Amino acid sequence: MAADGAELGSMSSVMGDLAVRVADVARRYEGTDREDVAFELYEVERSLRGATRRLDRLTRSL
Repeated sequence: MAADGAELGSMSSVMGDLAVRVADVARRYEGTDREDVAFELYEVERSLRGATRRLDRLTRSL
């Protein structure tokens, strides 16, 4: 089970990195005629951050 915690921790780290990358792309669309893309990407970022927090809580409980 310790291996599961390590694997889940690694996944959490990857999701955190993805959230940062998604937000970086979203910022490039701010102030353009495609701000709808920025809005959707920020929603994806929020979902990733929420999933990361949830996974972190679960990992700590193992």
